[in-house]
Amino acid sequence: MINILTIDIEDYWSILQRDWLSIPDAKPSDAVLKNTKWYLRTFSDYNVKATFFILGEVAQSFPQLIKEIADEGHEIAVHGFYHRQIFKLSRDEFKKEISDAKKLLEDLSGQQVIGHRAPAFSINKDTQWALEVLAELGFVYDSSISPMAGKRYGWPGFKKEIHRMSLVDGQSIIEVPMSTISLGIRELGVGGGYMRHLPYFYTKWAIGHIQKNRPAMIYMHPYEIDTDAVPLKLDTLTGQGKVAALKFHKSQTRNRQTVKAKVNKLLSDFKFSTIKEILKSVC
Repeated sequence: MINILTIDIEDYWSILQRDWLSIPDAKPSDAVLKNTKWYLRTFSDYNVKATFFILGEVAQSFPQLIKEIADEGHEIAVHGFYHRQIFKLSRDEFKKEISDAKKLLEDLSGQQVIGHRAPAFSINKDTQWALEVLAELGFVYDSSISPMAGKRYGWPGFKKEIHRMSLVDGQSIIEVPMSTISLGIRELGVGGGYMRHLPYFYTKWAIGHIQKNRPAMIYMHPYEIDTDAVPLKLDTLTGQGKVAALKFHKSQTRNRQTVKAKVNKLLSDFKFSTIKEILKSVC
């Protein structure tokens, strides 16, 4: 079985400042550039291609990075423009963000962009109208839905297989849901924070189990491997958001030092490709 490897290209520091520290004009830092380049070198070492879901603001700040990703033969896809979750946007705002990001990425990469992933997997029962907008804009597939009940995201009971969804006015779109696996009373994801927080044997076991029936979908972020010094003076924060921001930061940085080794094991143990390639044999 050939599984799916995806990277959500977003900058941790700009998102932390906007979402948790109320600094709305925070721009992507060089960290996203440095860490994405590590993934590119590692994927080249293993001759692996991945789908890169990229924020428009990252493409604006580092256009050469988008060209490099495309030149390496990876798939370019949209991850929104400013990492704003769907429920924070109106239909018109979402349409503009996505169309602007799509055009920018296509212009920089020379690729036709056919895929989308919402920030924080924020398409669910309440925001599924976003799929209609994506179909209107010419997207072939979406990969935003996590079929589980999570604290921050999820659509419990959603179909786990890659499938075509019928929408209004005869439209349709292929949904490539995030991989989850049942552990009794809990459903867990694969990749991202799950790979960082849990021992590698969980990731290996989960993928091995999932790929018996369908391709496993693995997602990661550039910041998962970032162990450099903190560029923000978090210990000097004040105000009501301080406790929440520090708690979030502690959770997001835990076990980062283990991820590079886990990625190398992952690429040694399993075969991966892009969503675009997998769809050729699935749909």
